[in-house]
Amino acid sequence: MSSRRAVPRSCGQPVSGLCLVLLLVAASSATAQSGADGVEADRLSAVSRLSDWAAGGWQLGQGGSGPVWSVAASAEVRLPDTSAAMARGRPASSLPVAWGGRQGAGVGGSQSGSGMPNSSFSGYMDFHFNNREHEDPVVDFHRFVLLFTHSFSDRVRFVSELELEHSLVGEDAEGELELEQAYIDFLVTRELNFRAGMLLVPMGIINERHEPPVFHGVERPFVDDVILPTTWFDAGAGIHGEIGQGLRYRTYVMAPLDASGFTADQGIRDGRQKGAESTVRNIATTGRVEYVGLPGLWTGASFWRGKTGFAFPRIESRVTVGEVDARYRVGELEARAQYAHVWLDGMGELNRALRFANQPGANIAREIRGFYVEASYFVLPNPAPLEAAVFVRYENFDTQYRMPTGFQRLQQFDRDAWVVGFSYYPDPDVVLKLDYSVVRNQSGVIDEPNALNVGLGWWF
Repeated sequence: MSSRRAVPRSCGQPVSGLCLVLLLVAASSATAQSGADGVEADRLSAVSRLSDWAAGGWQLGQGGSGPVWSVAASAEVRLPDTSAAMARGRPASSLPVAWGGRQGAGVGGSQSGSGMPNSSFSGYMDFHFNNREHEDPVVDFHRFVLLFTHSFSDRVRFVSELELEHSLVGEDAEGELELEQAYIDFLVTRELNFRAGMLLVPMGIINERHEPPVFHGVERPFVDDVILPTTWFDAGAGIHGEIGQGLRYRTYVMAPLDASGFTADQGIRDGRQKGAESTVRNIATTGRVEYVGLPGLWTGASFWRGKTGFAFPRIESRVTVGEVDARYRVGELEARAQYAHVWLDGMGELNRALRFANQPGANIAREIRGFYVEASYFVLPNPAPLEAAVFVRYENFDTQYRMPTGFQRLQQFDRDAWVVGFSYYPDPDVVLKLDYSVVRNQSGVIDEPNALNVGLGWWF
């Protein structure tokens, strides 16, 4: 992912923004109407029940228009943030395989359109209109992502994810081409399995589950961009599994962050090595536990810890990340909350070294933190194409929360935001989004721009 998110934008040019909104709504409505008669009777609403992972393994089969992830029959658990599309073509590590009830090949033994046995592909894309105050509005094909899987046997499978961001890669282009996942799973038992390769850090709600239909808002939450550097991935290896009914875990050793990329405004984000000849003088450890054993409730906690100062051999720097989150759904009302805290050791010495080298951003905090709470309600709770939700989210994120001795806080990086908007599903796998954000900081001099966003996202 790029190091900067496309921040929501206000309607500085309302005519162009309104035209694009009307155009997208019209296109979505027309598509929904033309396809309504052909919607299969068994397709679930875009946010609905999935079978309990604890009782059956994910298998790749055929359904609808393409490959889908199916689950063995079992008791149902209401997942607060997950659409039926999560059961469609999602081989990512956000869908850990549970061993119980698995049959056939590790990813189902189906064939893709290319005729390759035990292989499949899927993907997701999103297209954005961003309009920030005092700036020209922009249109951006933000992400084009393809995922490929292959099952070598019942117990060995391959998963990969390749992403093109901002549509163009080149010397003068802002786009990026990234290999975010490429790993082998060795499935041993339901409780213990092994994984190695390019891995997503198991951190928070969004980092492993960031496809457009499964979260509200055109852009990802600020906390999952500024505090937790979504999408966070690197080379590593570890174990994962499920214990009892609904207690899942993942724990890995991975390449560490690079402290030379830390900044005052973006925290640890630019310290990601992304598996490109990552330095591993010291390795990092990370892990996550989740509990999904109660209907409607999903809770989780994550950690990351590792030394980060290999670019400055005389500086002992270390980063520790802790995070907790919860999601709950009752009826058509959903709520989610997340808190993340980052402790950075040795930042005083690092700041002095960066200033000596005339590097920008040399006012890094020794602690940064952020949280958000979100509520959404499905005002049209019918299956797509008559499904829509409204939402409101409050976020508070501060990359200057606690400073090393001798360094002053930069108040413009103590920020909060209100984001309101809606999500409309013309199809369970397609979402049209609109949101408006009001962002403030504690500085009396530097303002944060308010913003308007329109987005179209889909997966298959």
